[in-house]
Amino acid sequence: MINCNGTLLENNTILSTQNRGYTYGDALFESIKVVSGNILFWEDHYFRLMASMRIMRMEIPMNFTMEFLEAQIQQTLHANTLVNVSSRVKLQVHRNEGGLYTPSTNDISYVISVNPTSEDFYLLNETFYEVDLFKDYYVSPSLLSTLKTNNKALNVVGSIYAKENNLNNCLLLNTNKQVVEALNGNVFLVKGNTIKTSPLSDGCLKGVMRTQLINIIKVLPEYELVEDSISPFEIQKADEMFITNVITGIQPVSKYRKKVFGNDVSKLLLQKLNVKIRLT
Repeated sequence: MINCNGTLLENNTILSTQNRGYTYGDALFESIKVVSGNILFWEDHYFRLMASMRIMRMEIPMNFTMEFLEAQIQQTLHANTLVNVSSRVKLQVHRNEGGLYTPSTNDISYVISVNPTSEDFYLLNETFYEVDLFKDYYVSPSLLSTLKTNNKALNVVGSIYAKENNLNNCLLLNTNKQVVEALNGNVFLVKGNTIKTSPLSDGCLKGVMRTQLINIIKVLPEYELVEDSISPFEIQKADEMFITNVITGIQPVSKYRKKVFGNDVSKLLLQKLNVKIRLT
């Protein structure tokens, strides 16, 4: 079952071919992890969605409060008997039909879909994980590139490239040839006691898990957090590299070209992250 504007429908419900999310990519989405009915980092997801809707000049309904959307998510979980297990929730918002490039309205609709996942808390995946650069196309750094929109052609083509080359993931470059993120998450590099991640001004996604880890790292006295541009040459000199998103948590990278990485900092941060979740 999916939730379409508060109405529960069969998951195979067909949307109109004039849906603006389909025809123009005029849509936003949030991928959310839920553990036994507890929506992780819900406040961060909500405020990111609201800020993104403003940037996209979508009309935010008066009833689009944190409490309202949380209730809609819970209703969808109940309808799919997923309240007592871990789930992946996708909350999509699209501008309503009408117009061509210029919409005839800025009013929106939303769709909530849910799927079960296997793990309650984040686990460290220590299986071999290899990445390389994807250089066919580049991220153009701007405020729009930091949003989770339906415009993911670069990520799709990059994922096909990774599959064709037996890679687990690829690193995306911006037009200044700086590493901004992976295909499905933000990138962190560890060198000594410095943990570095790309700044939003370089065009990386404003990831919810990125925000969580930045807050955790900032209170660790033994490490220094740096938000600065990442050159591809820096990766070869790093001690560790990991990729973050709210579904996986922290994914350590094992290999980049001839460089092999450890995962000690990934383990530490994952422990801190799970402790934070348990406390909340």
